[in-house]
Amino acid sequence: MNIAVNTRLLLPGKLEGIGWFTYETLKRITQKHQEHTFYFIFDRSFDKQFIFSENIIPVVVGPQARHPFLYYLWFEYSVKKTLRKIKADIFLSPDGFCMLKPAIPSLIVMHDLNFEYYPKDLPWLTSHYYRYFFPRFAQNARRIATVSEFSKNDIQKHYHIDSDKIDVVYNGANGYFQPVGEDIKYLVKKQYTKGKDFFIFIGALLPRKNLRNLFIAYDIFRKKSNKEIKLLIVGARKWWTPEIEKTFSRLQYKEDIIFTGRLETAELFRVLASSLALTYVSIFEGFGIPILEAFQCNVPVITSNVTSMPEVAGDAALLIDPFNPDSISKAMCQIAEDKDLSTNLIEKASLRKNYFSWDKTAELLWQSIIRTKNP
Repeated sequence: MNIAVNTRLLLPGKLEGIGWFTYETLKRITQKHQEHTFYFIFDRSFDKQFIFSENIIPVVVGPQARHPFLYYLWFEYSVKKTLRKIKADIFLSPDGFCMLKPAIPSLIVMHDLNFEYYPKDLPWLTSHYYRYFFPRFAQNARRIATVSEFSKNDIQKHYHIDSDKIDVVYNGANGYFQPVGEDIKYLVKKQYTKGKDFFIFIGALLPRKNLRNLFIAYDIFRKKSNKEIKLLIVGARKWWTPEIEKTFSRLQYKEDIIFTGRLETAELFRVLASSLALTYVSIFEGFGIPILEAFQCNVPVITSNVTSMPEVAGDAALLIDPFNPDSISKAMCQIAEDKDLSTNLIEKASLRKNYFSWDKTAELLWQSIIRTKNP
């Protein structure tokens, strides 16, 4: 087969959630299936690190698709023309974008529908583009892959898609993430929190990540606890809103909340593995990769009891009501005071993490590719 792939999110030094999904799955699929030719379609000059094997042919076509108008031009004209030129048998799009009327069998990976529930988290035009086009992409693609049963059900109900058309391909976690020794923990705490233990949040600082309630919960926790445990916030402040700022400014213990900005993976794993617990209390997630990353680092997890997070965490995390700061603070107190609880959660996580791996993701995605070509 000639398999064309949308690889516009393979950006050196800038891989994030969907970019990592693309990287980890395609690296495995292309190397395992040498009998097929893969055309990687980039919207800008590419880095050779993403050409994983000799059966990959990179193709660069403009314009750079980083704006709704340019999304449309790139997919409807540049990509369509490229697919005809290379005589592609199938089109794989790991970021969910596609053509309105694909001329060949297409498989799109729709990670979640957060933009349908929280449209204001995105710029107006981007939000409008997503909500107008993604239902049409879902209807017109031959198959859809997604990363959780929650997202599968959500896509099915929201876009009226037959469930047989949707495959679940759970995410994995980067191999960087693993436990660290006490010497590393000492250095990390010395660098970031003046030697103090800390809870950690990882993610873009979007409203749906629930930072307001996390901040309030942390303040409640500090008022109840006699332990000087810090809160480390890892992520870019791109979506910091006036509402988040207002809540933050009123906190009694805001000086003990440390913002690191975005961290490179090699540093992120050291920081996560040195934390007391991950506080991942979003109000909406299609999967929640930081949960797996914490599992791999032997770090206890506090996460939400809504959307996909209970599905990923199983019984290996403390599940809280993300809409109730008291629920979050109670879990923080439990972790801070009960070492046996933390040990128990880590033991459960050591089993739970085996359900997820990029090898499994890649194999499931390959099966979706085959179903797309041969329904």
